[in-house]
Amino acid sequence: MSDVRKMGTREGYGQALLELGKEHEDIVVLDADLAGSTKTGVFQKAFPERHINCGIAEGNMMSVAAGLAATGKVPFASSFAMFAAGRAFEQIRNSIGYPGLNVKIGASHAGISVGEDGATHQCNEDIGLMRLIPGMVIINPSDAVEASAATKAAYEYKGPVYLRFGRVAVPVINDREDYKFEIGKGIVLREGKDVVIFATGLEVNETLQAAEMLATDGIDAKVVNIHTIKPLDEELILSSAKECGKVVTVEEHSVIGGLGSAVCEILSEKMPTKTFRIGINDVFGESGPAMELIKKYGLDAEGIYNKVKSFCVL
Repeated sequence: MSDVRKMGTREGYGQALLELGKEHEDIVVLDADLAGSTKTGVFQKAFPERHINCGIAEGNMMSVAAGLAATGKVPFASSFAMFAAGRAFEQIRNSIGYPGLNVKIGASHAGISVGEDGATHQCNEDIGLMRLIPGMVIINPSDAVEASAATKAAYEYKGPVYLRFGRVAVPVINDREDYKFEIGKGIVLREGKDVVIFATGLEVNETLQAAEMLATDGIDAKVVNIHTIKPLDEELILSSAKECGKVVTVEEHSVIGGLGSAVCEILSEKMPTKTFRIGINDVFGESGPAMELIKKYGLDAEGIYNKVKSFCVL
C-alpha cells in the first residue's frame, strides 16, 4: 500500500472551496482560528475579502454564518468536529437548522483518527448530534476526491449541510472516470451475496480490504459506500439487505446514533434483518498515533475482517 496516493479528506475540502470561490462570488468562508488545520487557508489566501476568522468562538461563528446566509451569501463555517457539532450545537440547531438557512458546516478532525490530540478532541458523537436536527444533511466522504465532490454538491444544495472530514491521510479510492457523487445515494463498490457491509468515511477503504480477506475464507461480501448519512439511501439499504440476508455497518463514530443506528432504524421498521454494528463501542478515545488507534479499536481491515467473519458463521 506504500505506493497508493494518500490525502486527508480535509484537503479535498480546502481545494474544493478554492475552486468554488473562483466560480461563485457569493461564497464566504469562516473559520475559528483554524484555517491551517481545516485547510480553508487556501481560500483565505486567494480571497481574503471573503474569508472571516471568527477566532476561538465557534458559537458566534455559526451565528455569523446564519446572518450571512440570511442575506443571500453561501457561508462555509469551518472548525474541528468537536467544536462545530459539540460546542456550537445550540447555535446550529436554533440559528441554522430551525430557520433552514443555507449554511454549510465543514467539520474536520472528526473521529478517533485525530490521534495524539486525545479523547477531548476525538469527536465520535457528531453524526448523532447532527442527525437530530430536522432538515440537516450529513455527508461523511471516504477520500479526498469524494470530499471535494461533496463540498461542491453542498454548495448546489439549498439548505443546511454538515460535512465531516478527517485529519489523517487516507488512500484515494474514488479517482476514476465512472465516479459520481450524489447526495443521498450510496455507491456499491463490491458485489457480494453472503453479507452486505455498509461503510462510511475512512472505513470504506478498510472495509474493501476486509472484504478481500473474507473472500479467501469463502465469504462473499458486498461493500457499499454510504457517504451520506442523512438522507440515507433507504432503497439501496433495503434491497441489499434482502439480497444478502445479513448486514454489517462500519463507521469511525459511536455505534450509538451514527450510521449503524440509522440503518437499524430503517431495517427494524421495514425489513428486520440480522445486523452487526462496528464502530466505537460507547467509550471515549485516547491519545496515540491515528492508525494505531484505528487498529486498537478494531476499525482496521483486520479488525473488520475478524468481526464480520465471526458474525457470518454464527
